[in-house]
Amino acid sequence: MLNTVYRDAIKKREEARSIFKGEKFDQIIKTAKENWLEYTPQKKDSDIAGIDSSYNSTKFQGLELWVVTGVSIKSDGQMITEIHNQGLGQPTPELETQASRMEVEACVNSVDKAELVILDGSLYSQFLTRQAALGSSIITAIKKRNNVIFISKTSSARNHFEKLGSVAGDIFYYNHAVKIPGFSKIFVDNSLGPGKVVSYVYARLRDSTPLIKIELLGSGHNENEVKLLLDMITKNSVGGYPYSLKLAHENCKITNSDLARLVSLYGLGNEVGSREVLN
Repeated sequence: MLNTVYRDAIKKREEARSIFKGEKFDQIIKTAKENWLEYTPQKKDSDIAGIDSSYNSTKFQGLELWVVTGVSIKSDGQMITEIHNQGLGQPTPELETQASRMEVEACVNSVDKAELVILDGSLYSQFLTRQAALGSSIITAIKKRNNVIFISKTSSARNHFEKLGSVAGDIFYYNHAVKIPGFSKIFVDNSLGPGKVVSYVYARLRDSTPLIKIELLGSGHNENEVKLLLDMITKNSVGGYPYSLKLAHENCKITNSDLARLVSLYGLGNEVGSREVLN
């Protein structure tokens, strides 16, 4: 079977590679370069809190062992909020919703304790959650001091180049078009309706570092505001990524090894079928 797959891939290779070359690709790259505003961030001392959540679970014999965690932590290691929930059985609500709720709670607890609050991921995910109350809560938290932003390392959004026939996400083309620090023109997305407008840019803090996507609530944001954000983020960044978010990720992640330890603590290690959990 695999030999058939490989032969088919060889036949389609040129078609696939057309994504990386050709007139359409060249036009998108040209537009991406025109959209890029070169800017070298100036390091600015800032009190920044990073927020992230994590969840993991494992199933065996009809049981599900699950854990959800959320943290808010500053670049100097000062912990603002630690939240967790765990159980054995069917998680209610679903784990993704619990994680979103923890991020919102951490955000509410952090806006008055940091100059800038950064949530890992996308504002869209908070708006698109099944619980509308979470979207309302995050909006309230953001508007309290207007010091909350969302940052992600990946994005599938195609708004910038869709009219040019783009196949990949916008971030793909910006990565191919520019390697210098700076940011793209601000894109304002009104597709979610009134009160849920999202403005965003793609940015690079230093030469040849990975792109990040920065999302802000509402419209009316300007280039000077983006430059100030980049100045604040750059002071404590690692490889072009905010250090506070790296700390938040490290402090909240739940690995399979962590689950294996919980299996033992719950006294399930000797149960028939428990080897599924430990593998």
